[in-house]
Amino acid sequence: MTTHPTIYDVHIIGGGLAGSEAAWQLARRGIRVRLSEMRGTGQRSPAHQTDGLAELVCSNSFRSDDDEKNAVGLLHHEMRRCDSLIMAAAAKAQVPAGSALAVDRDVFSAEVEARLAALPSLDIGRERIDTLPEAGLTLVATGPLTAEALAGSIGRATGAESLAFFDAIAPIVYRETIDMDICWMASRWDKGETKDYINCPMDKDQYLAFHAGLIEGEKSVFKEWEANTPYFDGCMPIEVMAERGVDTLRFGPMKPVGLDNPRTGRWPYAVVQLRQDNKLGTLWNMVGFQTKLKHAEQVRLFRTIPGLEKAEFARLGGLHRNTFLNSPLLLDRQLRLKSAPHVRFAGQITGCEGYVESAAVGLMAGLMTAAQLRGLEWQSPPRTTALGALLSHITGDAEAESYQPMNVNFGLFPPLHDVKKKQRKEAYTARAKADIGAWVETLTTAA
Repeated sequence: MTTHPTIYDVHIIGGGLAGSEAAWQLARRGIRVRLSEMRGTGQRSPAHQTDGLAELVCSNSFRSDDDEKNAVGLLHHEMRRCDSLIMAAAAKAQVPAGSALAVDRDVFSAEVEARLAALPSLDIGRERIDTLPEAGLTLVATGPLTAEALAGSIGRATGAESLAFFDAIAPIVYRETIDMDICWMASRWDKGETKDYINCPMDKDQYLAFHAGLIEGEKSVFKEWEANTPYFDGCMPIEVMAERGVDTLRFGPMKPVGLDNPRTGRWPYAVVQLRQDNKLGTLWNMVGFQTKLKHAEQVRLFRTIPGLEKAEFARLGGLHRNTFLNSPLLLDRQLRLKSAPHVRFAGQITGCEGYVESAAVGLMAGLMTAAQLRGLEWQSPPRTTALGALLSHITGDAEAESYQPMNVNFGLFPPLHDVKKKQRKEAYTARAKADIGAWVETLTTAA
């Protein structure tokens, strides 16, 4: 019979994908860990159906497993190189899904829990934690539905009034897919000397058709537990604004005042503006275009905007209850809370989006904590890798002012401008695979 420790080196709060992966990375190195999970105490979040660790509450898919042309498939590859528990459990629970990695969710959760339970230095406690510990190494991985009491404690520690709200996300476009023969650069409403915004002009007929499309487009339905969560005033969905009147958008996010189109010398009837979203300049977000339109409807409608006819989207808009930190502002490069560095965060609460990304951040947080406990200098994965690009986005590459949850995508990688566009995805993955090997060797040496 395995005896679990009563004294531990690290306290992990949250037994989802990120918390489970972090616990695995630490405990398999012999570090004493306590993993606290609320489910199993008679309490669950509204989204959960079981008490199993790493329960998949939405889809059963980890998305594409293609590591040659797909950023999330590349992330799969890199996590496997790091002996990821989540990837190993997914392999055990895999079900047919073409090129995607999909799992039997019950088999997957049971496999994660069984592997963790077998680790002698890991103690799994079924308990609810309501406040951030004042001392001791702590890793918070409570996800987008963090319980109200703990969310309040995190809010007080970070200076945020509330972490639970409708996260209204604007679409993000790959810069290279914007037609600059139609669009032009200018400052916001042509105020100031810098030209930081891409402007897409609309005439009256185009605007009226677009407005009608917003009103008539198929919308996502809120889940039951989201029904009473309010919007932020500054994050009103664009279709809700459109419903307030045909000209509401022209006096709001689509206001053309002061924006002389250099090709006509006149203001357009309306304008769609895009703002740089990352320091690399590869991703641009559609200003004020947070939306609850369904994804297919977004692609169809947004490609009617002049200059975006061939737009490719790194992320489409969304609207859901979420809990996440403004990580570029609040966390250091090792995911530690700047105001309380004994506390690390991991998973979706840091502002990553998706099962795999959540687990990947948990993996890195576990490795960071292991290095800290052993007195070793932490070496971040190269930014040219999927792990490194994701970490860099969360901890500094993203603009804090407009920070929003993000899936891994090639727009987060240092660009390869000297590679032809058709060959760029393969070039990104080839570079990442070449660079991840040496970094994984540092983990082996430190293990």
